[in-house]
Amino acid sequence: MSLLTEHRSGTVDLGPAAALSCRECGQRYPLSPIFACSECFGPLEIAYDLPAGDPEALRSRIESGPNSIWRYAPLLPVPADVAGKPNLNPGGTPLVRADRLAAELGVTGELHVKDDSGNPTHSFKDRVVACAVEAARAFGFTTLSCSSTGNLAGAVGAAAARAGLRSCVFIPHDLEHAKVTAAAVYGGELVGIEGSYDDVNRFCSELIGDPAGEGWGFVNVNLRPYYAEGSKTLAYEICEQLGWRLPDQLVVPIASGSQLTKIDKALRELITLGLVEDKPYKIFGAQAEGCSPVSQAFKNGHDVIRPVRPATIAKSLAIGNPADGPYVLDIARRTGGAVEDVTDEQIVDAIKLLARTEGIFAETAGGVTVGVTRKLLADGVLDPSLTTVVLNTGEGLKTLDAVSPTTGPTAVIRPDLAAFLDAGLA
Repeated sequence: MSLLTEHRSGTVDLGPAAALSCRECGQRYPLSPIFACSECFGPLEIAYDLPAGDPEALRSRIESGPNSIWRYAPLLPVPADVAGKPNLNPGGTPLVRADRLAAELGVTGELHVKDDSGNPTHSFKDRVVACAVEAARAFGFTTLSCSSTGNLAGAVGAAAARAGLRSCVFIPHDLEHAKVTAAAVYGGELVGIEGSYDDVNRFCSELIGDPAGEGWGFVNVNLRPYYAEGSKTLAYEICEQLGWRLPDQLVVPIASGSQLTKIDKALRELITLGLVEDKPYKIFGAQAEGCSPVSQAFKNGHDVIRPVRPATIAKSLAIGNPADGPYVLDIARRTGGAVEDVTDEQIVDAIKLLARTEGIFAETAGGVTVGVTRKLLADGVLDPSLTTVVLNTGEGLKTLDAVSPTTGPTAVIRPDLAAFLDAGLA
């Protein structure tokens, strides 16, 4: 019996995940390692049998769970015993009340930074990979793989090492050195591809269809429906950390756009389950000007994303043809949000602003969200009186090259008091 035949027999245990459903035409499929609808080629996502009944009981069950994403296992495509398996246990990262940043930006309401740099490999990618690993186990894959702009490569390498799986990941050849090292250290195979991320992704899609890819689980391709659900845990945590309430406004970085769409899905699930009060919220997308196809489409009133060739220091967001771009446009418009972009110079300035005011050293993607937040406030698009959450999805030590040219010692002096006084440092 082939893997796919076995999966169609209904033997896979992924908790409340009931089926795969096409986002475009609604066609349903048994749980299996596929990612596109055979009827219309639309993307597939997880359809659930979510817990029904008493919201208070579900809330108590979540609150008594582990301080990781597995407290939300009843809402994810993972087996009930997931917390007891060898994995990196991501999540539980702080929601920082950013009062000093708020004062700088002129925000009078609550401003929070969801700082996901505290995950095991220091980016939010640990969340999505953790869900993908469970799907890989369920489907009998022996090699974990991905196409990556950097953070995902490290997350896959670490998760595979912990789970006892082989890893082989593919990256653009010109990534930041720190991210290359952070991916290679886990002992898996790391392959640089001459080209952009979009070239890497096309290669991985080709490999999946070849016998050489047999037994390989590509977390963001054939396991993508399961992988993407990990992003929901960001929204679950934010609402729980706010005392089980929805934020009024969220600013989310856009690479493929999947994170933003799953955050919206999670907020709607929480409302449906009665875990939060139903009220309006707005979602804003953030891109770097040098790779801003979604922002440009939003500003021009288009529904179709026109691919671009990335040219930005925010390499973790440098996806010129974002798969979920059209859905990001739908969500921004439906919720009353927007999609905006900032220059590389504004990104660097925003990284330093967040570090100086809140002690959070963000990677370039965090600079994008803070920079876009500042721009939206200045343009009167974000309401400064409301509760706003800004996402920082990675650690600044991964993108030192972005800030090192303009950051260094305040002074270099002789080791004596006179030199200290002469430098005006007293």
